[in-house]
Amino acid sequence: MTMIGTLSPVVGAVRWRMVALLFFATTINYLDRQVIGILKPFIATDLGWSEADYGYIVTAFQIAYALGLLMAGRLLDAVGTRVGYAWAVAVWSLAGVAHAVAAGVTSFALARFVLGLGEAANFPAAVKAVAEWFPKKERALATGVFNAGSTVGAIVAPALVAGLTVAFGWPWAFIVTGGLGFVWLLAWWLLYRHPAQHPALSEGEARYIRQDDEPSSDTPVRWSSLLGYRQTIGICLTRFISDWVWWFMLFWVPDFLSKTYGVNLKEVVLPLIVIYAVSSVGGIGGGWLSSWLISRGHSVDYARKTAVLVCALLVLPLMAIDRIQQLWPVVAVLALAAAGHQGWAANMFTIISDVFPKRVVAQVTGLSGFFGALGGALSASFVGIILEQTNNYFLLFFIASTMYVLNWLIIKLCIPRIDPISIKSPTR
Repeated sequence: MTMIGTLSPVVGAVRWRMVALLFFATTINYLDRQVIGILKPFIATDLGWSEADYGYIVTAFQIAYALGLLMAGRLLDAVGTRVGYAWAVAVWSLAGVAHAVAAGVTSFALARFVLGLGEAANFPAAVKAVAEWFPKKERALATGVFNAGSTVGAIVAPALVAGLTVAFGWPWAFIVTGGLGFVWLLAWWLLYRHPAQHPALSEGEARYIRQDDEPSSDTPVRWSSLLGYRQTIGICLTRFISDWVWWFMLFWVPDFLSKTYGVNLKEVVLPLIVIYAVSSVGGIGGGWLSSWLISRGHSVDYARKTAVLVCALLVLPLMAIDRIQQLWPVVAVLALAAAGHQGWAANMFTIISDVFPKRVVAQVTGLSGFFGALGGALSASFVGIILEQTNNYFLLFFIASTMYVLNWLIIKLCIPRIDPISIKSPTR
């Protein structure tokens, strides 16, 4: 809280309670999706999956995630954050539990497909909630805090999943993690409201939140209209070429460590905890860095782009990972790269709310997420096939290492200055 206090006067803390809800939802979101990556070597042996089979299962999730993101933004803008988020968590929690009764590639792919549809709404909903609850100077930090839930979920998952699997068998790992979403649903429904309707929000904090509000409008906007802005193109392109790197870290790093360094299900827990703990720090730190730069008098444009560049540099060492022979130096490189991705993500989500009106923030987040998931879907099958043919991770890590510097260049080109824009092409 000291860090937060250095960025703003003490005007109340209700908005940070809302971020806590977003954080826990994101934690559960990533906990649910991470289970299969941790158990992949175990389930593949049990059910006889090939590398390509696993790639197809991951692809099913990614395709559904992409489709869900196209629908999520419009749903959230239509029914509001509170109702839309609740429906999404209910769907993905049911799908998570359903993995426990899956018995083959087809049934696992179906469960992953439904999981992807539900989980797609998490980030559009969370980004929309941050735009509703925070002034611009705090949004990157707030985004970094809730986005840290993705790495906390990944941190908790190895120990929880390994413990449940060893004690009760792998189906119980899906049952328990899927069930956590229903606990969150109760807290969400009781505690979350829009700022205009929240009974605990003081007038002072409400004014603080609204300090840079733009005029509101309920007019819907076409996707084709949004894609007419180069800012949208830039954000979508960066998501397309980089989101797959994070999916790769989630779904294949446990297998990489197992095959390359011989770590088993129990031994992989500590390296994964270290990787995702560091990435959590990177996510919050990346958001804090741009917010700190703004508090020091720099422009939003300078602050966001500087933070994105710093995060990109953290990923570059991945290109040398094949030259490292020992486990823990490799873990360190992976941890830095994961931190770089999460810091990049915190700022990219915030750039959307910096540039676009609040009424389309969820829609743009969903649209850009669609392109990110599409890139992930294409890469998942590609990764599976490449590994089956070569049994080597070097090329994949080399490509991943270059993506974020390329992203920084795309943002510089497509968003010469990060400033609010007006959306001029409503649907009639």
